[in-house]
Amino acid sequence: MSVPVIGFDEGERLLDWIGLTDALAAGHDLPKAEIGDTFLYRGDDTLLSRAAWIDGLGIAVKSATIFPGNAAQGKPAVNGGMSLYDDIDGTLAAIVDFHLVTKWKTAGDSLLAARRLARPDSREILIVGAGTVASSLREAYGAAFPEARFTVWNRTAAKARALAAQWPGMSVAEDLEQAVQTADIVTCATMSTDPVLRGDWLRPGQHIDLIGAFRADMREADDTALKRARLFVDSYDTTMGHIGEIKDPLERGVIALDDLVADYYDLSAFRRGSDDEITLFKNGGGAHLDLMTGRYILDRWQAA
Repeated sequence: MSVPVIGFDEGERLLDWIGLTDALAAGHDLPKAEIGDTFLYRGDDTLLSRAAWIDGLGIAVKSATIFPGNAAQGKPAVNGGMSLYDDIDGTLAAIVDFHLVTKWKTAGDSLLAARRLARPDSREILIVGAGTVASSLREAYGAAFPEARFTVWNRTAAKARALAAQWPGMSVAEDLEQAVQTADIVTCATMSTDPVLRGDWLRPGQHIDLIGAFRADMREADDTALKRARLFVDSYDTTMGHIGEIKDPLERGVIALDDLVADYYDLSAFRRGSDDEITLFKNGGGAHLDLMTGRYILDRWQAA
């Protein structure tokens, strides 16, 4: 029997955001994942391989090549692939498009938290950043909050206008502070190393979703934002010691370990204490979420 190779367009047609978040929740009912990352370098080029094994679900190895010089040749700077292996006998179960898994894992990770932490009556959603992930967030959040109005802000306004043009009804914010103050949900997907989101701008009842910071030297929200909010992460293991959004304020004593309410292995704790509290979620990604997403894609492909 041939091993299925699931391409982006083929897989995209089979998926839905609510179904994915339900699959991610179910994946965290299984034994805790074993995860491991490896990095190889050649000058500015990088090979990142992320592996995860969940007993009862299987094994995934997702490899990403980051070649910054590709941009000058009109080629994507980030490429890769993902292999899924059977949990019982270790045989290759599928090869899944890298960009398909990354898109759905990243936005689905944030959406699972928002479905539990954001107020159900949220009607104003602000997307900070206008890159590829921002478009995925518009798609994902629109599935869970179909009556919401969307606004986008980006440092380069032309990029924000280009994204808004793809989504009828989406508006462009000129002033970030004002846009944050009027939003019910703020989702950030930037490459910023210095905070773009200020805690003094936040108001009671908001949900904040932070995605962009993935290195120890990156921050999207300032210390005040973290101190004003109840804090949640997708995984203690992949955020506390690795990602600046959590690692930096922990090391400086701005927040303490006890301030992190829960990760996804304690999903029952992902709930609001009151309508007025501010919730803040750090999306760290992680190979275990790639595995859960990859298995969801394969299951939908097999069902079709």
